[in-house]
Amino acid sequence: MTMMGKGSQEGGANGGATAMRRAAIAIAVFLVLAGLLFLFGPDDFYPWAKAIHVIAVISWMAGMLYLPRLLVYHADAEKGSVQSETFKVMERRLLRGIINPAMVVTWAFGLWLAWKGFGFHGGWLHAKIAAVLGLSAVHGYLAGAVRKFAEDRNEKTARHWRIVNEIPTLLMIVIVVLVIVKPF
Repeated sequence: MTMMGKGSQEGGANGGATAMRRAAIAIAVFLVLAGLLFLFGPDDFYPWAKAIHVIAVISWMAGMLYLPRLLVYHADAEKGSVQSETFKVMERRLLRGIINPAMVVTWAFGLWLAWKGFGFHGGWLHAKIAAVLGLSAVHGYLAGAVRKFAEDRNEKTARHWRIVNEIPTLLMIVIVVLVIVKPF
């Protein structure tokens, strides 16, 4: 390995830690500002909570749509290869830096909105919460898959991950229809 290659790898690892720190700081600042808005302007907080919820949902869904696609390509990579090791880093960073925090914020603000805006009433709301629970289960499945891939223990084919890649899309469609149309 050349010195340039070694330096690039070290910079990549350090750059990842720096990016994770920056993301954590940004999320913390964002949540502190949201908390201050809640404390000092509670009457104006509901639309802000909706905006925060939608931003978190978009971030969560972006990751939930991208992670299975990474797993498709990772499943075809030779274990121990540079490509496989690169996918491990990408998957871990995506899960820890985007998907997990976005899911937490989605749930926190979503539950608050369900309570404050609807008192947890409405068949559509119950169905939506059930669909979000389903999406959270897929999230857990993907998190487990990332751990297996990290340990070179994946036994699933790329075809399996292509099918799994469609599940978040279908759940997203159901959730959006329930929220916008409120069919029952």
